[in-house]
Amino acid sequence: MADASQIQIDGSTLVALSLARAGVQVMFGVVGIPVTSVATRAVAAGVRFIAFHNEQSAGYAASAYGYLTGRPGVFLTVSAPGCVHGLAGLSNAGANTWPAVMISGSCDQADAGRGDFQELDQLEAVKPFVKFSAKATDISLIPRLVHQVLSHAVAGRPGGCYLDLPSDVLHQTISDFEAEKFLSEAENPRIEEIRTEESLDIAQAVSLLRNAERPLIVFGKGAAFARAEEPLSKLIEATGIPFLPTPMGKGLVPDTHELAATAARSLALGRCDVALVVGARLNWLLHFGEPPRWSQDVKFILVDVSKEEIELRKPHLGLVGDAKKVLELINKEIKEQPFCLGKSHPWVEAISKKAKDNVAKMETQLAKDVVPFNFFTPMRIIRDAILEQGSPAPILVSEGANTMDVGRSVLIQNEPRTRLDAGTWGTMGVGLGYCIAAAVASPERLVVAVEGDSGFGFSAMEVETLVRYQLPVIVIVFNNGGVYGGDRRSPDEITGPYKDDPAPTSFVPDSAYHTLAAAFGGKGYKVGTPEELKAALSESFSARKPAVINVIIDPYAGSESGRMQHKN
Repeated sequence: MADASQIQIDGSTLVALSLARAGVQVMFGVVGIPVTSVATRAVAAGVRFIAFHNEQSAGYAASAYGYLTGRPGVFLTVSAPGCVHGLAGLSNAGANTWPAVMISGSCDQADAGRGDFQELDQLEAVKPFVKFSAKATDISLIPRLVHQVLSHAVAGRPGGCYLDLPSDVLHQTISDFEAEKFLSEAENPRIEEIRTEESLDIAQAVSLLRNAERPLIVFGKGAAFARAEEPLSKLIEATGIPFLPTPMGKGLVPDTHELAATAARSLALGRCDVALVVGARLNWLLHFGEPPRWSQDVKFILVDVSKEEIELRKPHLGLVGDAKKVLELINKEIKEQPFCLGKSHPWVEAISKKAKDNVAKMETQLAKDVVPFNFFTPMRIIRDAILEQGSPAPILVSEGANTMDVGRSVLIQNEPRTRLDAGTWGTMGVGLGYCIAAAVASPERLVVAVEGDSGFGFSAMEVETLVRYQLPVIVIVFNNGGVYGGDRRSPDEITGPYKDDPAPTSFVPDSAYHTLAAAFGGKGYKVGTPEELKAALSESFSARKPAVINVIIDPYAGSESGRMQHKN
């Protein structure tokens, strides 16, 4: 019998052991040369591997998993083209500031520069999209580098990191004694801590809020990532200040809260004089904090984990730190000298009245059963079906121009981290990857995707992945025959030698998307009336099995670019 110290471990096994020892529980990806063994050995080491059809979707899944769990989402790709495909997910993680790690195989180091199979300088390729990247040039480096990429992904402002694994390194071997030595040495890496120092001017922040005539609290997915819902709710309840979430901030405080200003967004932004912005960037989603959407004289108190972000935005007051910790310090300061606007405060009354008026107008529109469907009738039915699920609330995934825009106004989030959408980059194609990540990260929750037919098409093949893993995901496709809704050309645009081709915005009318689920053993529904949609939702929600509901929408119901016409 061989001495245990002489048992040989190859690079693929050492990668798997390193991931498991670092606490990685799930890895997404696409296998092939040279990383198939990495995946199989990761499974043997206790890491769940979710195999995708496309590296883009695997990357999107990893980025969303990082957001939902607070731990780096890890995804595996083959070399060169696999790495390039994976950049979609890696860059999406960076744009949304979510922790994700892409691990890619690469060609033999000795053959680099000679035209080897799938050769690419992958460190250069990923450089614009990552916080940190590394290449394991020898098997001995694997444990340390695995821990480093995972640590960098969550340190400071979260983001994407990359680890390159050359084929020759994956085939190198060392004894299990040496492997254990390298694994032990790699543990407990130094991680950059975000400190809320005593030097933060919490007193000034509270003074600005206390003396404001029209204060507003704005929060985003950075606050959600920081698990800041408890101190945020405490702050709002204690001060009576109206609040406005960004789309993925919805649910940190229930959308149904009486101080919610979402339905009075234009008034809230345009008239507030002091805005406490927590875990949200003053980018395009918040109109860059500039007139005319904001008042010329508004004073921003910006809470962000990144000093560079605060320096870029130049707020009246910047507080660098973890959103949850900073809010706790603000609450502590307020407790010393409490203040509350009260329901009769003119600012609160103005926000409340505007919100109620706008909600009433929306509800009047939603109450109508319009057939053929517009966007509002099915969205109301979906909203009611989701709310009937109670708690834990389903995680909603939404993408598409009109579908996402209408859904943001109609669908209600009352629990934190229950909305995933196109995000900071406005990324289309995230849908099925996000669904899979949500189902894996939160197995106790149903996952409901509400997608435009264009958005669904980016990742539709991953329906097979849903069925293969039997994930509780219901995909609802708003089928209006194309991007924005089929042929939107004016008569004078229909000319030239290819005028008889379909319009650039149009798909095959009445496409049978529901049969895609059935083809793989899932459940498919085609609906065109309120009764059909209600029945499909009731049956699929109860079954908690993979399903696609094909909702036929009037192709003329939408508008070009949704609410972004000025950008097109």
